[in-house]
Amino acid sequence: MVPFAGWTLPLHYGQGHLQSHLHTRRHCSLFDVSHMLQTLVYGRDRIRFMESLVVGDIAELKPGQGTLTLLTNEKGGITDDLIVTNTSEDHLYVVSNAACADKDLAILRDRAAQLQATGSDVHLEVSDNALLALQGSPSMARVLQTGLSDDLAKLSFMNSITTTVFGVPGCRVTRCGYTGEDGVEISVPAGWAVELAERLLGVPDVWLAGLAARDSLRLEAGLCLYGNDIDETITPAEAGLMWTLGKRRRAAMDFPGAAVIMAQVKEKPKRRRVGLISLWPWHGWGLTSPHLTSPYPQIPGTVTSGCPSPCLGKNIAMGYVEAAHSRAGTELTVEVRKKQHPAVITKMPFVPTQYYMAK
Repeated sequence: MVPFAGWTLPLHYGQGHLQSHLHTRRHCSLFDVSHMLQTLVYGRDRIRFMESLVVGDIAELKPGQGTLTLLTNEKGGITDDLIVTNTSEDHLYVVSNAACADKDLAILRDRAAQLQATGSDVHLEVSDNALLALQGSPSMARVLQTGLSDDLAKLSFMNSITTTVFGVPGCRVTRCGYTGEDGVEISVPAGWAVELAERLLGVPDVWLAGLAARDSLRLEAGLCLYGNDIDETITPAEAGLMWTLGKRRRAAMDFPGAAVIMAQVKEKPKRRRVGLISLWPWHGWGLTSPHLTSPYPQIPGTVTSGCPSPCLGKNIAMGYVEAAHSRAGTELTVEVRKKQHPAVITKMPFVPTQYYMAK
């Protein structure tokens, strides 16, 4: 057990990190992610409220559809990455990172108060539901379907339904996750969380997994960790997350930091997020170009996340390099304890994703 964002969370369980990681890829695992902030946004002006804070096209979401979006600041930096779902029950369902919960909630409440003062209809409710993530292909769908009356085959990636799960009523099941696998996140009334977890763990294919496996799985999938790979000093253009900006929002430029972000799109950012593969372990050390011979070489980038990949048997990382050095196949060196080791820029994800799209 380790401290994380004000919570005490499991780093790994008895089977260990490596086996837990591989089991998730080959079967499925259950992650308790109840530390995430879950917020419900009500009122006829809820979409206008949300779009005043994030870059995504929330208005285009169909009932039950969600999207990854970014909460940005006036300098174009990323305050947090969120999943916003337009539910079928006339509210928005927002999931935020635990490490950003306090600042996110302050931003949401402040903006809601501003709009309410001008007569807008919007109000917030913080959910006290637990959040369980069942992740893994192909076992997840088989395991969950036995406890659902709804047809899981009709639920596409980033879509959500409210249903009964293994006899537990009032659960929101969203087909998404942080592992790159087909998976769901289940928002469950807190009083039912242990019972639902125990029912899922009663299936032999399902193991418990902790933070260590969650981190290595998301890195293999090329997904960012807030505070490491993205933060308030990094823009969507630099992070390679411009796909989160809808066409309408780009044209309207009506989100925080729009002028800065769109200027970077036009002029090209000076640095970019990239994937890296090396034969040496690393985390947080600098990148140095192998072509520079000065005894104090220019540092074109830094490693932001890194770990041995259980699936590839190689060391993988992501980081930021100067745009001139960002092409896939570019060879760099990684400085580890003042020694230089070779690395190569690689396209992400490192391991192919298995997100499910209904036919």
